[in-house]
Amino acid sequence: MKWNTFVLNAWFIALSSMGGFLLSLTGLSIGWMIGTFLAAALLSFLRPSLLNHAEKKRGVPKYWLLIGQCILGIELGQKINLSFLHIFREHWMTIILMLLISIIFSLLSGFILWKYSKTDMLTSFFGTAPGGLSAMPGIAEEVGANTAVVSIIQTMRVFLVILIIPLIVSSWPGSHADQVVYPTQTAAPFEMGKLLWTMLLIVVACSGHQLAKYLKFPAPWLIGSMVGVAIFQSSASFYMGHDIVSWWPHAVMIVSQVFIASSIGGRFQRDMFIGLKRTIIVALLSTIGLIFSMIMCAFIVSKVTGIALITTVLAFAPGGIAEMTTTSILMGADSTFIIAVQVLRIIIVCIILPPFFRLLNHWGQAKNIYSQTSA
Repeated sequence: MKWNTFVLNAWFIALSSMGGFLLSLTGLSIGWMIGTFLAAALLSFLRPSLLNHAEKKRGVPKYWLLIGQCILGIELGQKINLSFLHIFREHWMTIILMLLISIIFSLLSGFILWKYSKTDMLTSFFGTAPGGLSAMPGIAEEVGANTAVVSIIQTMRVFLVILIIPLIVSSWPGSHADQVVYPTQTAAPFEMGKLLWTMLLIVVACSGHQLAKYLKFPAPWLIGSMVGVAIFQSSASFYMGHDIVSWWPHAVMIVSQVFIASSIGGRFQRDMFIGLKRTIIVALLSTIGLIFSMIMCAFIVSKVTGIALITTVLAFAPGGIAEMTTTSILMGADSTFIIAVQVLRIIIVCIILPPFFRLLNHWGQAKNIYSQTSA
């Protein structure tokens, strides 16, 4: 049974990747990810008998997503630099302010969802909170919100962000003018020494994940592998007196895109939307408004700080860490700055918002009890 399930999931990912391959032929830099994502979502909705998962399953197993995040973390770790620290030091006030404004916009989106749909207050706020698809449903379950609805709204937002943000950024006039260009390692020829170094980086990435998981960091496979590889590679290069190059072909990043996109797209199931028509419509409209509000915040930050627009848009986009950093690598943006802002926002959301939502929920319940008593 386990082997059959593995084969079905591998077959699902392989078919989904055909959509990525077709879209990549258009020259779109994020084509592999968007195409795979759309194909996976379509296959999940149609659910052909050849790919019919067990009824209790919801998408492909999580380890496919974690493998994609680990590959992405190693890629980022080899490119990390300290430039974003200088940017934070010079413009930290503007960046923190815009982060707080983005969270306020997400609260407004949740308020609209609560007022104009049948969704309860806690579920509405947790569904629109920009804390990531992996973090928010788990927190929502702890406080008694409807986890299924939260997952649907969070998944829909990631879906819209992946579709809208790259297309807008790539077509925005002058958005590529100040892109950060990193020295690439993908063109390095194959050598046994480079392969051994790559295997060592993989071991370091897994160790970094364990540490990040112990410290309860968000997205530990991504953050832990990135930080671990960055520290290890920088220290080794400094000790050797020259940059140590690994064997890291471009096909590896394509694999990462396919795994991440198919894992997210595979979560879309037809029965998830039964009886939620009004909630989905309101959430769709409020999410689109939230995305364009974030784009305006990013535009302001870009003008004030001089940071490239493509970098600020991806940094403030209400998507997941893995999705936005994958997009940043493919579009030549400053990946380290983007991941720093995304992680900072998730930390703020996970620490500040749950107690605030509980307080709002208690206030709402107390108000209802008072109204019933008065009546």
